[in-house]
Amino acid sequence: MQRFRKAAVISIIMLGSAAFVGCGGEDSVYYAGVTVGPPAPLVYGPVGVAPGAGYVWTDGYYNWAGGSWRWTSGRWSRPPHPGYVWRKPYYESYHKGYRYHPGHWSHH
Repeated sequence: MQRFRKAAVISIIMLGSAAFVGCGGEDSVYYAGVTVGPPAPLVYGPVGVAPGAGYVWTDGYYNWAGGSWRWTSGRWSRPPHPGYVWRKPYYESYHKGYRYHPGHWSHH
């Protein structure tokens, strides 16, 4: 009986977590109450030379932290699989705030 109860509790927690994961959309982050959009990028495009063949520049982005927009620098990365391309991060107005869609790799 104890084992059944433990399995039931774990199942409920996992199902509840799965329900919340789907609430934000496609890996987007919603900044509620942030009525001022992020400023223009600090650095736009590649910085320096790629460290090797097959590397792709992934742009930096602003993240809302501590009551202000904070810059996270871009970096050189390698695609996880052949044929994958980098999709840039972007922001959109959403309700009374902003929604951030992180950059990601997708199959071309």
